[in-house]
Amino acid sequence: MSFCSFFGEEIYKDHFKPGIYVCSQCEHPLFSSRSKYPHSSPWPAFTDTVLKDSVTKIMQSHTAYKVLCGKCGNGLGHEFVNDGPEEGLSRF
Repeated sequence: MSFCSFFGEEIYKDHFKPGIYVCSQCEHPLFSSRSKYPHSSPWPAFTDTVLKDSVTKIMQSHTAYKVLCGKCGNGLGHEFVNDGPEEGLSRF
């Protein structure tokens, strides 16, 4: 994770094989393919992390958190509150 691109080069957006997505810097487990879902953004979308300490979140607004690897602090993007595939779920 953290290799996202606006220019159609994002290789994990439409990747749905079973497995665990890990940090590109330290290989810390971040997300499971079980929580991944199709989304219109150019990035992969997940509803939850693998473990509670998989990520660190920093509040940026009432609807968004900056998300970092819970082990090494590598930037992973954002969590958008209540923007998941179902009501009440967030989107990472």
